[in-house]
Amino acid sequence: MANDVRITSRSENYSEWYMDVIKAAELVDQSAVRGSMVFRPYGYAIWELIQQELNSRIKSSGHQNVYFPLLIPASTLAREAKHVAGFAMESAVVTHHRLKMEAGELVVDPEAKLTEPFVIRPTSEAIMYETFSNWIQSWRDLPLLINQWANVMRWEMRTRPFLRTSEFLWQEGHTAHTTRDEAQQEQKWALEMYGDISENVLALSPLAGEKSPTERFAGADSTFTLEGFMQDGKALQSCTSHMLGQNFSRAFGISFTDRNEEIQHVWQTSWGMSTRIMGSVIMTHSDDKGLVLPPTIAPHQVVIIPIFKG
Repeated sequence: MANDVRITSRSENYSEWYMDVIKAAELVDQSAVRGSMVFRPYGYAIWELIQQELNSRIKSSGHQNVYFPLLIPASTLAREAKHVAGFAMESAVVTHHRLKMEAGELVVDPEAKLTEPFVIRPTSEAIMYETFSNWIQSWRDLPLLINQWANVMRWEMRTRPFLRTSEFLWQEGHTAHTTRDEAQQEQKWALEMYGDISENVLALSPLAGEKSPTERFAGADSTFTLEGFMQDGKALQSCTSHMLGQNFSRAFGISFTDRNEEIQHVWQTSWGMSTRIMGSVIMTHSDDKGLVLPPTIAPHQVVIIPIFKG
């Protein structure tokens, strides 16, 4: 740990205090990519411990881990109108597949333009659900319960470590069900699972609630969230759980033959928690002396044993 970093007091400047705590604890460094972090060993060790707690609960509940491509064809993303509209302004786009040397400099080769641009994953609904339409044919294929550990990119204008970065790490759960009720139960389960992690692992006390229609996830029927309250009195979103209804299943043709031999569209959910939760932990527990962590996610465990003379 660095010992030569002066930590601004919370009362003096809360934002500077937050940045000083991160620097003193050697959690991350700035990278050459605007708004993206370099996780240092101690910072990544904290994320790994949170990841282990999450992964254990996700897998023990019957969900399976998968991995989908980082690049999403623009035409695939565009298949759900509200969804693409919600992420269009934050999307980073790949348009060429080759560089070349010109006058001693690397430049984009104009002859290597892609026939269709690719969007760097801002979230995975579009590319996953195109595949779901191949995986799901019958009610026997449901429920489909999967989870992905991945990085995503959203081109943020103003960034701050953990709280809002252009690239961040997360898990994203995606499920498909035969009925709305089953999907709503899954949405509720995910939120309660996050609540368990927040309270019993991270020692946080978040408030659960539903997002307003203008704030909910693009393409969802409803979005529930846990909001943590920081030492400066502001709320910070810790996670989200979305009821997608049949919006995506209709857009991507995800249907199944039910027990009555009738064709139905599946009901879907998605839910996620990202490295933003580390910012919540820092701002909830730390003080003017520096980083404070709950024992469950502290990479270095210390036991003090008093030894009395005689």
